[in-house]
This record gives sequence, structure tokens and C-alpha cells, in this order.
Amino acid sequence: MAKKKIDEDALAEAYNRALALEKAGDIDAAVKAYEEVLALDPEDHGGAAVRIASMGRGETPVKAPDAYVETLFDQHAEVFEDVLVEQLGYHVPVLVRQRLQTLGLGPFKRMLDLGCGTGLTGSTLRDIVDDITGIDISENMVEVAHEKDVYETLFVAEVEDFLDDNDEEPFDLITATDVLPYLGALEPLFFGAAENMTPGGLFIFSSETLPQATMAGRSYMVGPHQRFAHAEAYVRERLTATGFELVEITDINVRMEDGQPTPGHLIIARRLAD
Repeated sequence: MAKKKIDEDALAEAYNRALALEKAGDIDAAVKAYEEVLALDPEDHGGAAVRIASMGRGETPVKAPDAYVETLFDQHAEVFEDVLVEQLGYHVPVLVRQRLQTLGLGPFKRMLDLGCGTGLTGSTLRDIVDDITGIDISENMVEVAHEKDVYETLFVAEVEDFLDDNDEEPFDLITATDVLPYLGALEPLFFGAAENMTPGGLFIFSSETLPQATMAGRSYMVGPHQRFAHAEAYVRERLTATGFELVEITDINVRMEDGQPTPGHLIIARRLAD
């Protein structure tokens, strides 16, 4: 079936109107405008569903729409590192390396870098891994990573799809350093990681969180900056359910946003033998 052509002008008008209404604090009207956006663009390249959820309305999606994540990172690939590292103070890959060294873990044979982006994590761990595979949904990001010559193998793919389809050799290290903010439900990611790992392999990832009062007993929610926040208890419980044991969980500042730190966790888990 041929894809219905999107009316770009109507879409831009509705999206800009929705943003303006959201900014003005007229939530009801903003939600209505975002619903118009979704009707015009069901694949949701602009992330309208996530924006509705961030205003506390509608159903919380189980993940950010693929089209939205792909578009977001394709647009920012060229300036990504400068913005993320220099402006937002994002140092999670460095924290990963520090924890591995402190705990005396590594070196590793095969690493899978999920949501590899421009290759920040791959570059940081390059000297302690023999072979690194990187996956990202954004083709532009993968092109930037490719130029660095850090990875043996690179794929343009959505991470859950890749984990589901992959039949390469298993990995003894899987990293996901900025993936959880675009996922709500974690079972597909955790199950997929477990399926692609050697027993005893390490799974290292970061997550963002919000105060308990804000989470209000929810496992996950979309925060004010359109990224998913996860409750620590939910992360722990899903890891146990998918065959991992927790090695450690560290409170971290994931990045700065509007001059404020974004609280989160750095989690290291070990894949148990079946």
C-alpha cells in the first residue's frame, strides 16, 4: 500500500500552533493541536505523542516513535557532540569507563554499543575491547561514527529490532548510554540484551529519573523535556526478571538541562547463566 503523502504545510502549521499553545500554558488547546499533528502524520516524526504525555495527558507511550527519534538525531548529527558534551555536560561514557576501572572489570572481547550515536562510548572504551559493533537508528549519526574508525561493524537499526533479529556471535559487553530516555517499557530491551550476551557478560546503561513524588508510583513516565524517566525499583525488577543480577547502581547527573542537573542512574548488571 502506498504511503499517504503528508501535507507538510498543514503539518507545520499545526505543530507550530501546538508548540505556541504549550508554551503559553494552554494545555487543552495544545493537546488538541498535537492530536491534529498526529492525524496528519501518524508515524509522528515530530514526537507529538511524547509531547502530549510530557504535559500529563493521554496514554504514556511504551517508547518514543521511531520516526521521531530518527528525525531528531538525523537533524543534530553534525553538531551533536558539541551540544551534548560542551553545552549539556554529558559525560556518561567517561563515567562508564571509571566504574569499570574501579571495579576491575574488563578487558572485553566483543562489545555492542546500542544507540551508539557519533561514537562517544565506543571511543571511550576502544582500548579495552577487541571488537566493537555500533547500532543507531540515525543514518547521519552512524556516518559520523564511521568516520572515526572506532567500530569494526556499524548498523543503522532500531535497537530492539536489532536485538530481536541478530544472530551474530554473542557479546560480553553491551552498553546503552543514552537509550532509555527514548524507551518507556524496558522488557524488550533487557530481554534482547540477555539473548545476545554470553553468560557472565556485562550490561551497562544509563537512565534518567524524577523525584518519587513526581513519579507517583509509576514505573516510567515522560518528563518535562520529552524524555522518559524510570523508577529505580522498576529498573531493578525488570533486570531480575530478564536474567540479570545487579552489580551496582550509581546516582549520576546525566546532563544539564536549562541550567539544572538531570538526575539519573548508571547501572551495571551481569548476565546470569541460564
